[in-house]
Amino acid sequence: MSKLVNITIDGKAIQAEEGKGLMLVARENGIFIPSLCFYEHIEPPLGTCRVCTCKINGKYSPACTEKITEGLTVEVNTEELVDSRKALVEMMFAEGNHICPACEKSGHCDLQHMGYELGISSTRFQHLFKDRAIDYKPSRMVMEHNRCIKCLRCVVDVKTDDGKKVFNYQDRGNETYVGIDYEQEEKLSEEQVINAMKICPTGAIIVRGVSLAAPFGDRKYDMDSVQKDYTKKKHGHRSRPTMMEKKIVATVSLAGCFGCHMSMLDIDTDLLDVVELISFDKSPLTDFKNFTSRCHIGIIEGGVCNSENIETLRKFREHCDILVSLGECSIWGGLPTMRNSIPLSECLEEAYLNSATSEPGANIVPYHEDLPKILDRVYACSEIVRIDYFIPGCPPDANHIWKAVKNILWGEEYSILYSEFKYD
Repeated sequence: MSKLVNITIDGKAIQAEEGKGLMLVARENGIFIPSLCFYEHIEPPLGTCRVCTCKINGKYSPACTEKITEGLTVEVNTEELVDSRKALVEMMFAEGNHICPACEKSGHCDLQHMGYELGISSTRFQHLFKDRAIDYKPSRMVMEHNRCIKCLRCVVDVKTDDGKKVFNYQDRGNETYVGIDYEQEEKLSEEQVINAMKICPTGAIIVRGVSLAAPFGDRKYDMDSVQKDYTKKKHGHRSRPTMMEKKIVATVSLAGCFGCHMSMLDIDTDLLDVVELISFDKSPLTDFKNFTSRCHIGIIEGGVCNSENIETLRKFREHCDILVSLGECSIWGGLPTMRNSIPLSECLEEAYLNSATSEPGANIVPYHEDLPKILDRVYACSEIVRIDYFIPGCPPDANHIWKAVKNILWGEEYSILYSEFKYD
């Protein structure tokens, strides 16, 4: 019989089996320690992502590699540790091209889910938009290196029946990537191939002809949060006034699809209550082309892709007390940034010179002094002007939008349902 010892996690006294993994003990006692590399049956644990770092007996180390001993003292949710975890996940989003709405694994992705659990609405780091090759050579898989976080799961766990590795690390340092042994990949059974896709915490391993797509609500991470109370947010420090003062709001759509504006209207009949509280100034919703007064809040949809977008954004910063980035395109560039890893000249050549829809003799890149100049890449709004608040989503849920806006304008406390906080 296993010996029981006494440990403490975040001040909670717990009895646990000596030698058992700390991650498992924490889970059994309802304590959430986030991780992207930990997989229960992989022993020894990988310890690669460091998202599970805790303060253990006064020292910082990954919880996944720690075994239970008598008197173990663990701190999980200090302010410093939470901020460190968020920074690690933010760096993973910024370093890879994780464009959730275009990803096969959206809704089933551990990295995306970790972003939800940590409440990440934007990253504090500039996205790199590396141009990494996509490996289409394997007979049944596609290796999307833009999404790989080098967690080591596939390298350690995916093997042929005769024990040969299918995945392996190649190159060194910052150039390290996960390669595939094509000969060994062909030996995998259909079940083993699908398991390789599932064990990947992101959408880096995709199986040809096998779709993970499912309606919203049926995906792995759509409805339930591990931290049940995390989404209760209280932004703003003002008390709610007895009579809500009517506010002036401006909105604009830059390099995006206008989907965020459509989402704003999806509160249906509640829109009647909203218009009692606000009036729209410069906005596509009113078709006012210019500001007619100073605005309490400016809501920006879309990223910045041309000189006109820059001018518009700067005018919003000048005429609005508070500026809000609404949706993924505004926050970090979103889907339009799929061109960011390709030189602008190649994009223009493909669109105007090599396009199959071009009329005969019309092979010319349009140029006129009145046309906005296209930028070298799509920029986040925060790279051009100061942004005060971020509302993530593609598009954000209508209830999420208006809860956040009412909180910003009147300090009204609110909570976001887990199903309302989505990047895709």
